[in-house]
Amino acid sequence: MGDEPAGLGLGEGDELFGDVAGLIERARTRAAVAVNSELVMLYWSVGKRIREDVLGGERAAYGQVVVKRLAARLTERYGRGWGQRNLERMVRFAECFPRGEIASTLSAQLTWSHLVEILAVSGRHRRGFYAATCARERWSVRTARERIASRLYERTLGVGSAEAPEADIAAISTVDDAPELGLVFRDPYVLDFLGLPSEHSESDLERAILDQMQSFLLELGAGFAFVERQKRMPVDGRDYRLVYMISPFTRP
Repeated sequence: MGDEPAGLGLGEGDELFGDVAGLIERARTRAAVAVNSELVMLYWSVGKRIREDVLGGERAAYGQVVVKRLAARLTERYGRGWGQRNLERMVRFAECFPRGEIASTLSAQLTWSHLVEILAVSGRHRRGFYAATCARERWSVRTARERIASRLYERTLGVGSAEAPEADIAAISTVDDAPELGLVFRDPYVLDFLGLPSEHSESDLERAILDQMQSFLLELGAGFAFVERQKRMPVDGRDYRLVYMISPFTRP
C-alpha cells in the first residue's frame, strides 16, 4: 500500500510541491542575504575599531604589532578568517568607506569577496565606480575581477589615468554616493570576448559578433540554422538588409 492518498492522480501534488519549494527557496535567500549583510558590517565595525583605537594618533607607530597579536588571538579562537591579512582588509574597508550608512548599503548588495576585489582598486572614484556597477549589474566575483583587470573604468570614461578628471567624475556617483544614486552615464557594452583591438570599425564589430553567433549555433547542433549575413529583404520596392537571420527548425 503506497504512501500517497487514494485518488491522488499523477501530477496532482506538483502545484503544492512547487509552492512549498518556492517558500523554502525564498526564505533561504533572505537568510543568506541577512547573514552576508551582518558579516560584512561586522568586518566594517572591526576595521573601524582597529583604525580608530589602534592605528590612529600616537598609536600608529606600534599599531602593526598590536594588529598582529590581535590576529593571532582571534585566529586561535575563531579560525583562519581572522588572520592579519583579513584584519588589514577590514581596516581598509573602514578607510575607503568611512560612512556607516554607505557600508550598510554595500553589505546588502555585495559579498565580502566582492569587496575584497574592490578594495584592491586605487582611487576613491574608481572604487566608487566598481562598487556601484558591481551592485547594479550583479556581477559575480570573477566578473568583477575581470572587469577591474580590463580597466573598464578607464575605457568607459575614455581616460587613461588611474583617476579621471573632475569633469568626468561629475557624471558618476562618488564613493559617498555609491551605489545608492547609481550611474548617470550610458550603460557600457563590454565585448572583450570578441578580441577586437581598442580601435575598430563598425564592420569589424559586426563581423566579430556574427562569428561568435555562428559558432554558438553550430555548437547547438540540430534544430537551428544560421541562414544568412546581410540578408536582402525587398519591401515595397525597396531593398533592406538584415544583419543576420536565424531560423529554428520545427517539426510538422
